[in-house]
Amino acid sequence: MAMPKGIKVVDLMMGIPGEDNSRWYEFIKPLLMDQESRDQFKMPAQYMFKDIPQAGSQSDYIAYTLEQMDRHDIQCAMIGIDDGEERNAAASVNLQALHSHPGRFFASYETDPNRGMDEVRKIRRLHQEHGIKAVTAFPSGVCPQVPLCDAKWYPIYATCIDLDIPFCPCVGVPGPRVPLYPQKVEHLDQVCWFFPELKVVMRHGGEPWQAMAVKLMLKYPNLHYMTSAFAPRHYPPEIVHYANTRGGDKIMYAGYFPMGLSLERIFEDLPKVQFRDHVWPLFLRENALRVFKLDPAAFG
Repeated sequence: MAMPKGIKVVDLMMGIPGEDNSRWYEFIKPLLMDQESRDQFKMPAQYMFKDIPQAGSQSDYIAYTLEQMDRHDIQCAMIGIDDGEERNAAASVNLQALHSHPGRFFASYETDPNRGMDEVRKIRRLHQEHGIKAVTAFPSGVCPQVPLCDAKWYPIYATCIDLDIPFCPCVGVPGPRVPLYPQKVEHLDQVCWFFPELKVVMRHGGEPWQAMAVKLMLKYPNLHYMTSAFAPRHYPPEIVHYANTRGGDKIMYAGYFPMGLSLERIFEDLPKVQFRDHVWPLFLRENALRVFKLDPAAFG
């Protein structure tokens, strides 16, 4: 049951911090209705997290991130990139990290289905030019919002199938104070049924529908789960039980550094999670290598 040492961890959600990360969240401001979220929060779900990591002033934020990773045996991490004119500073730094340290980072792209076929063409180009390994989504955060079962997503689902890369949507009640309907876990029932070749990896917990998430993972072989945005002490018990019983090959580690959790907090909590011995290597590394088609030779 103890967390083993020496596993080269794959982290499925990480960013490169800067001195001021508040600009990361400009995209969601049109959806925020309450004054506190608009004017006082440095990140839109700040009320949910204590001690949001602060990198302070660093001469090299990429080097700082690598130091943090090395301290916790994180071999490689998935970071979001963009190379378009609309990209923010974080996406630019992430793109630099991807190409300067290809053995430590691999890329995802956060998509917006409201852009139609332009977005499909962009996903294909980013895959060809930068080797993105996944498409991610924040259904409650795009403007206008788009539920996961909406047909606007279908060209993106088909594109992910063609490229053989996973689709990683946020599910469950969103932390930011925006409507939850687009992220109801039950929407994935229709998606996984109609697109059986689409690899789906749920992000951000699925609460309060974690039992539904487990039921759907039992039902659909193409549906998986990552632990992003949750401190390990708050992993849903249903998810831990599922990993220990029938779902050892479905549950994957993802952090939330530096958006809301420090790596120190995550890895201080992790050994207390009651995973069985056989689950740990699957959870920390092997499932991610398989589902995201990562070459072990390239990523340690």
